[in-house]
Amino acid sequence: MENKMMIIDPHVHMSSRTTDDYEAMQQAGVVAIIEPSFWLGQPRTQVGSFQDYFSSLVGWEPFRASQFGIKHYCTIGLNSKEANNEALAEQVIELLPLYLHKENVVAIGEIGYDDQTPAEDKYFRMQLDLAKELDMTVQVHTPHRDKKAGTIKSMEVCLEHGLDPANVIIDHNNEETVKEVLDRGFIAAFTIYPKTKMGNERMVEVVRRFGSDNIIVDSSADWGVSDPLAVPKTASLMLKRGIAKADVVKTCYQNALDAFSKNGRMKEEHWLKQDGIDQSQLFNDNSVLRGQTPRIDSDQIS
Repeated sequence: MENKMMIIDPHVHMSSRTTDDYEAMQQAGVVAIIEPSFWLGQPRTQVGSFQDYFSSLVGWEPFRASQFGIKHYCTIGLNSKEANNEALAEQVIELLPLYLHKENVVAIGEIGYDDQTPAEDKYFRMQLDLAKELDMTVQVHTPHRDKKAGTIKSMEVCLEHGLDPANVIIDHNNEETVKEVLDRGFIAAFTIYPKTKMGNERMVEVVRRFGSDNIIVDSSADWGVSDPLAVPKTASLMLKRGIAKADVVKTCYQNALDAFSKNGRMKEEHWLKQDGIDQSQLFNDNSVLRGQTPRIDSDQIS
């Protein structure tokens, strides 16, 4: 780890990843992650499943990450895909305030549009109002279809609700949307996928063309074909292709820290000054180990 660049992955769905992924990420320089609320791949059918999921994002998952030396933060929100079940969506909206004040929650997200339906628009706006009321950062999911129009609409709705663009991260960008996002003063995040959306080769050229201001690289790794090492791999490729190290640090670390630390719950000192790993610890009587000898760093031995 000596001289290894510190990395933040500000969009990764670790609930669907393994402990091997945590180990590999830590070894690649990842010091902190942000896990946005997400859907399961199939619809949830009752509000209790949301409650249990949100509870895992503020409880079990931060513990699991800590066992591998990574600080875990999350964003909480009703995602756009599940906003279309209005009867359930109404209950989830009532649930959100119970979690938005938890110590590792750094934003409302990921929210926005999927098919750009009236229901999606309704619950997107409700959550923007909640973000404004609580003075919270917003993480926006832009649609995979009709992306440019959906991205522009997302930003216009944020402005209509009086949000500061500097406090809104517009995610899932590509070459078609980045200029519009940056020109309007929003933060442009890019999800790096192995086969689709933005690849790391394309990401290098985006930074070469647009610079590093207000640009964030993330993996969005989930239960599908994706790569939890996408951010460190992109950082490495940027350096190999001649992107200045200062720009790599900004896009793969500092910009994410600046964007998500505004409510004071995410601080660099959390990983710079953190205690060593102690895998003998338990969470609700559960361990991440399955019979292995626990790792206990020397500074944890009294």
